[in-house]
Amino acid sequence: MRTVILAGGLGTRLGEETSVRPKPMVEIGGMPILWHIMKIYSASGFNDFVVCLGYKGYVIKEFFANYFLHASDVTIDLRGGNGMEVHHARSEPWRITLVDTGATTMTGGRLAAIRPYLDPDEPFCFTYGDGVADIDVGELVRFHKEHGQRATITSVSPPGRFGALEFDDGKVVDFREKPAGDGGQINGGFFVADPSVLDLVDGPDTVWEAGPLERLARGGELMGYRHEGFWQPMDTLRDKLYLDELWKAGNAPWKRW
Repeated sequence: MRTVILAGGLGTRLGEETSVRPKPMVEIGGMPILWHIMKIYSASGFNDFVVCLGYKGYVIKEFFANYFLHASDVTIDLRGGNGMEVHHARSEPWRITLVDTGATTMTGGRLAAIRPYLDPDEPFCFTYGDGVADIDVGELVRFHKEHGQRATITSVSPPGRFGALEFDDGKVVDFREKPAGDGGQINGGFFVADPSVLDLVDGPDTVWEAGPLERLARGGELMGYRHEGFWQPMDTLRDKLYLDELWKAGNAPWKRW
């Protein structure tokens, strides 16, 4: 089963980081968030990826082209014609197809562009290149296959961004750091879908969330998988620093491997 990752956006709200690299290559704990997302899927046995490239896509290509070298101990013998001996090679069992889907293509258009790399008779997973969760992808896929509809969306509670104060007659009687949302559910970005949903994409400018997803919902062909655990997007530098702190403290909930 293929897993598609949308990794072509500009990431303008992370301008400090994305001026030199695409947003999925912004590092958490020394590794790109794209790597963390792939590890989440790999932990459930999903190791075949299609990555939709756009803005500065060559950075992602170069990262994976040199991944085996970077993840291994090597001896380079310049005396012997630049020969290289690999020691203790460490790499994931991944197959990665990197597809240039255009610098300005919208999310729906990017999905349609990689359709030739999908099995027309098998559902596929897909997600964005900027969010992590402690989701069990295997359970998500089982849920999708059991209900039989064309698409599944994962719903999550949005994380709180500010501490909350509770007052009584002018005195602060309680403080809750970053409380969860008000109970409303939002799109968590972990999807499973039949390739036929790409028939709903009109062209490169189609936004998946504004067109095809709405039509699936109105047609009763979209099911919701409720994820009650950890979920965190990386929309801003504040989010990036928060995820980095969790990782460095050894308290990263999405690390299921």
